[in-house]
Amino acid sequence: MEIRKGLDDLVQALRAKDIEALMAHYAAATVVFDIRPPLRIESADAYRKNFEAWFASVDGPIDYEVHELLVTVRDDVAFCYGLCHVRSKRTNGEKADYWVRVTSGLQKMSDRWMITHEHISMPIDLRTMQAQPEFQS
Repeated sequence: MEIRKGLDDLVQALRAKDIEALMAHYAAATVVFDIRPPLRIESADAYRKNFEAWFASVDGPIDYEVHELLVTVRDDVAFCYGLCHVRSKRTNGEKADYWVRVTSGLQKMSDRWMITHEHISMPIDLRTMQAQPEFQS
């Protein structure tokens, strides 16, 4: 499926911290709700800055696995979501190991599927209001 191939390419670019290949998947007017400030982003150019900051904080590649991906397609609009396990080593030597939930809306533009909306959230422990290091679905 064309959308899954595009998402696989996006994940490969993210793992390699290849900002150009990664941003090629986002429409210029993408709207994003992210876990990293600013929390509401209204363009691919602004979203790029979030990725650049994240990539700069990571030493080496990012281990990024997508689980339970579901894709729904209707005509020129698609919707997908999944759980993503992120592991990396920060530039300060700390290890990062956490889960995020990613929901993406795509639109077919000039015969190519582009992300036009994305929402990233992180499971938290409601008692402590802290992000949970692991998420079991």
